[in-house]
Amino acid sequence: MICKRISLENFRNIEKAELEFCNGTNILLGENAQGKTNLIEAIYYTALCRSFRQGTDKDLIRFGCEYSKIDNTYCDSIREMNTSVTLFSDRRQKRIEQNGLKISKMSDMVGAFKVVLFCPEHLSIVKEGPSMRRSFLDVAISQIRPLYMKSLQRYQTILKERNSLIKKAQEDRETFDLTVDVWSEQLAVEAAKITAYRVEYLCEIRKYVSDIFSDMTGKREEPEFSYISSCKLPEEELCDVKKVEDSFRELYFTRHDREIGAEATLWGTHKDDIEIKLNGNSARIFCSQGQQRSLSLAMKLSEGEIIKKNCGGEYPVFLLDDVLSELDGARRRYLISNLTDKQVIMTTCEATDISGANVIGVKEGKYFENTLQ
Repeated sequence: MICKRISLENFRNIEKAELEFCNGTNILLGENAQGKTNLIEAIYYTALCRSFRQGTDKDLIRFGCEYSKIDNTYCDSIREMNTSVTLFSDRRQKRIEQNGLKISKMSDMVGAFKVVLFCPEHLSIVKEGPSMRRSFLDVAISQIRPLYMKSLQRYQTILKERNSLIKKAQEDRETFDLTVDVWSEQLAVEAAKITAYRVEYLCEIRKYVSDIFSDMTGKREEPEFSYISSCKLPEEELCDVKKVEDSFRELYFTRHDREIGAEATLWGTHKDDIEIKLNGNSARIFCSQGQQRSLSLAMKLSEGEIIKKNCGGEYPVFLLDDVLSELDGARRRYLISNLTDKQVIMTTCEATDISGANVIGVKEGKYFENTLQ
């Protein structure tokens, strides 16, 4: 997959810009706070319909403007496509169009334009808490399994309603007792589906990570990945949707007092984690920072390989946001050497010697193609 060109209007600090990209490596070069990450963010938004940074959609609109627009033209080996997103500063909903047709659901958009984002925060996938690893799975699976996104959206909606009911239970126990099981049943169904998708993906990613990590480090260190479900079933049973449903159903229907005390749903896929080990030891606790970063890098590169395998043999677009400065020389060289047959759009503050790269200077929200300004 190739991002051919993108045009922006009133996006972050960018008043107006239009850029074309080459099929290989594209480098956005400039000092900090000039608009490099903003461009990466806009490209990412047209793939996932969300930012990878904190904040709301309104934060993406240039200060004082009524709207912001992103227009992304991309192609695979068969056809050229276009995704357009318009965000509004008032209460109007965002407008999404694909090939000129309005899209009403985010889940209908995700997966058309595929990307793998690698930013400094992703170097903490192994080191940080479970939410980072759940987010990794959710983004990766959504791009190759459209039904996963829909199930995840339903789960989050149901969870919000159920949590709201739990928080009010001490004041209104009667309403809680009458309605909680309706939400519990729906939550168990979606939790089982999401769990099965995640475990399936984890089984697929294991070999890729193992091979990439071994190649990167030149050592005989063996990474291991296990899915830890809050329903307490062993991983080999987590693809049995009926069994997982029953397990969550039992928790949701019989542990009301504990949840009311905590004022939240205590079990579900929002509580799950991936346990990562290296040579049998917890990577989060016992691995060096270098080993943790190698594992994180291997996971992101594996994400691209799985997209290629599941989506017609084509790689996604790789977005690298200031990640080279966070890697040591050996990992930097490994990353660059493994991106030669892919389209890469990367940001950096320092001139990077990559043969044949298309260098785009960035200054104050403006872009200067084929220059070192």
